[in-house]
Amino acid sequence: MGRGPHQADATLFAASALPSLRAAVADLSWLLGRGYVDPSATKLVGDRHRLRQRQRVAVSRSAAGAEALAARSAKRRSSEALAGEHLAIDAFNVLIGTETALSGGVLLRGVDGALRDLASVHGSYRRVAVTEAALDALVATLVRWSPAAVTWYVDRPVSNSGRLAGWIRERAPTGVAWSVELPHDADRGVIEADAVGCSADARVLDLAPAWTDLVSETVATHAPEAWVVDLRGSGAAW
Repeated sequence: MGRGPHQADATLFAASALPSLRAAVADLSWLLGRGYVDPSATKLVGDRHRLRQRQRVAVSRSAAGAEALAARSAKRRSSEALAGEHLAIDAFNVLIGTETALSGGVLLRGVDGALRDLASVHGSYRRVAVTEAALDALVATLVRWSPAAVTWYVDRPVSNSGRLAGWIRERAPTGVAWSVELPHDADRGVIEADAVGCSADARVLDLAPAWTDLVSETVATHAPEAWVVDLRGSGAAW
């Protein structure tokens, strides 16, 4: 199974669809900021804008309430500020995002500026044609940042997690304290690591002490022609 675009993506995320998608993201962000919760808020917005299921997923992943958005912005760390830091990496999150970029799949730029994919890992992960290249690209970005330590968190319950952990260990660069953990919940591992989290998962961005966008930096250098759908920029219509 690849990470490339789905059959309908050329239509669902065409330029002509972007105004409606951006308005939906703004509407959902407005609702989330006023105490509405998913998935009911996403259904309300999706129905209003007559969105297809895959578009609804994109809108849900791209929205954030004003309070959450402000907190994420305050905790975001630039790549220039990461030298000598400890980085905690949400392994499946950053790997699948980078695989998607290299495979020509859709990436989403949400209101918080983070770059996300549309894939989901439901207990199973399979290596794809670009996995090696994606891992190498991520490691190259990390080396460029010059952190003191990097800890990868790989969800143990996901199939092939042990293999992924091995591939990551094999790529340990010199001069960096490099380790791989296999917790039951990788998100929690990143959140509790007292480190700069590398993830685009909303839970990590909201609860980690600091975060940075490893996928964005990697894509900018190693997949500059990636299909990025920017869903920021429209005022709420509610």
